[in-house]
Amino acid sequence: MTDDFDYDDIKQGLKREDILNQMQDTLSDFRYGHCLRVEKVARGLAAEYGGDVNRAGLAGLLHDYAKERDDQEFIDTIKKHDLDPDLLNYNNAIWHGIVGAEIIKDELGIYDEDVLNAIRRHTVGSTNMTQVDKCVFVGDFIEPERDFPGIDEARAYAEKSLDAAVAFELKHSVQHLVDKNRTIYPATFVSYNYWIAKGEL
Repeated sequence: MTDDFDYDDIKQGLKREDILNQMQDTLSDFRYGHCLRVEKVARGLAAEYGGDVNRAGLAGLLHDYAKERDDQEFIDTIKKHDLDPDLLNYNNAIWHGIVGAEIIKDELGIYDEDVLNAIRRHTVGSTNMTQVDKCVFVGDFIEPERDFPGIDEARAYAEKSLDAAVAFELKHSVQHLVDKNRTIYPATFVSYNYWIAKGEL
């Protein structure tokens, strides 16, 4: 995938090529490819639904930037940045978004809150998601190589509206976690209740 755009409007001098080089050094080929696909889908959704294409794209590209870091790095980052200590009771599934945003600030010097919030929220959602948040949240779920029971329905909801796609994804994720007897991060329930109550499904 070769594109000639950069993200200079978000951070002066921020070159996509430099980000890609950094990601290739720290991510597996599988994760790197996934991030490129989410970037493309998020940009497309933003263009379709009137979001900031560059911010959605950058957040999509970086949403899993810290996904493959070891647990101790996340724990150290939670303590270093005085994040909610309850995060220590969870794991990578939550950390790579919420804590990963802090790692991105530290390593890439990206401080744009629209981008960082989309990364923070891409696993647990929020009651006040922006268009950028929604594009990354949905893009991560429906990127072309995703294949799981319900993926066709998820893609159909994304064609209907971003809000419907967000609601479906939260419902699907909560059901999956319950089926697997997994602990559910409280913010996920709050997001689920909010988006289901909007009646988009």
